[in-house]
Amino acid sequence: MKLQLLIIAVLKYLVLTNQEERGQQLPTTTRFLFDDDTFYNFTTFPDEDGSSVPCSTTAPGFSSLGLMITYIIVFVFSMVGNSVVVYVVCYMKKGRTSTDIYLMHLALADLLFSLTLPFWAIDAHSGWIFGNFLCKVLSGFQEASVYSGVFLLACISVDRHFAIVRARRVLSSHHLLVKVVCSVVWLVAGLLSLPHAIQKQSMHAVDLDQTICYENLTGESSDHWRVSIRVLRHTMGFFLPLLVMTVCYGWTLVTLFHTRSHQKHKAIRVILAVVFTFVLCWLPYNVTVLIDTLIRGGTLEVGTCETQYRVEVTLNVTQMLAFMHCAVNPVLYAFIGQKFRNQLLSALYKNGLISNRVRMVYRKGSVNSAGSTKSRLTSATM
Repeated sequence: MKLQLLIIAVLKYLVLTNQEERGQQLPTTTRFLFDDDTFYNFTTFPDEDGSSVPCSTTAPGFSSLGLMITYIIVFVFSMVGNSVVVYVVCYMKKGRTSTDIYLMHLALADLLFSLTLPFWAIDAHSGWIFGNFLCKVLSGFQEASVYSGVFLLACISVDRHFAIVRARRVLSSHHLLVKVVCSVVWLVAGLLSLPHAIQKQSMHAVDLDQTICYENLTGESSDHWRVSIRVLRHTMGFFLPLLVMTVCYGWTLVTLFHTRSHQKHKAIRVILAVVFTFVLCWLPYNVTVLIDTLIRGGTLEVGTCETQYRVEVTLNVTQMLAFMHCAVNPVLYAFIGQKFRNQLLSALYKNGLISNRVRMVYRKGSVNSAGSTKSRLTSATM
């Protein structure tokens, strides 16, 4: 949560410092064209002479430096946290559970997503300089990693439901089934990302005098196609997984409330933190994208270019909030768990990074109060 507040504060500061300049730069007559003379926008308002001109979708005065800094911060934290998760899970030669496998694939999805962030950081500040091929490939990777990450979060909620409510875990002999599920998740995520990757194209924006990586949609069906893709993202990439998580974790919470154990309170707090963080990171972005989709489709009318610029700034800020989820995932799903901490300490000790005394001190703190019920709750819910 401190990381989220820090990044939000950086963005807010960099936007507000340009507020005065922004008031002087609001151009209601800006024509923002591609080389093929197609508009990079969707809303038009009357000019001084009565003609209808489009608004730029790039909000004047919004600091691209703030976006670049935020991308880099999220990249560093995500790469470190998720790399540790992958290392520790691979280190577990024995006792690897189905949840551990899902966590490793979730960390891999977040790593794939994080690898694209430096490119978008440079793009936010200097435009797209990496060519058409990387524009398509990186857009596809980012889209696929988002879908796979959200699907894996839903799989983890189902797995924990069986571990606590049904009081059973997937045995090692059934790990093949878990791997098949993960393979299906990656396959579906890849297929869902294809339309986005195909439509992305590197093109030159004349008025900005720089190249951008943008969806090349032209013709009467462009708005319908864009709306259809976004509806698919809302449904498959947020609301459906959220429904699965709500049902599974809700059922799990009911079971925990009827469990006579001191550890149930800690397990409940972790579950609430997981759901709350997911909603906090992704709901604002999905709501903003929904509003933007309604504007693009003509269902919702905006009064001025100023209103549209506010939507664009909100999109940028909420998008970064959503991107931060990949850096928060390791903390919520791995580092909080007792089993993961012990495995991490053992791995660090084996590689000579910590002493045996340090390892035993921290292991002792997590093992002293162990019990059968605690073991089941902590390992299954964290």
